[in-house]
Amino acid sequence: MKNMKKILIVDDEPEIRYLVKEFLVAQGYETETAGNLKEAEEKIENFRPFLVLLDIRLPDGYGIDFLKKIKPQYPEIEIIMVTGLSDREIALEAIENGATDYITKPIDLNYLSTSVMAKILSAY
Repeated sequence: MKNMKKILIVDDEPEIRYLVKEFLVAQGYETETAGNLKEAEEKIENFRPFLVLLDIRLPDGYGIDFLKKIKPQYPEIEIIMVTGLSDREIALEAIENGATDYITKPIDLNYLSTSVMAKILSAY
């Protein structure tokens, strides 16, 4: 059975990684962070998260391209896209390619908590 308490946070902003990590750890989740896609790919392989919070714009690539690459390899991983842009077309592209939610920055931690819990409950 997959470990539904493991979450990988992929964002190039250290403050966001720290804030989200601390928030999720306080809620009982085991978290890892990555600041770029190369690091994220390694963490996915080794950490095997249940859920990935994936920024759209990263220094080494586009989050949706990464989503298109990893979702076929790891279809069981839930992906929530995170972005500073509120763009309906990007949100639709993310959902069409396997993301299960789309959150804009600044991140509403209450919404994040609800979204994560919904992913866990839907896995049962």
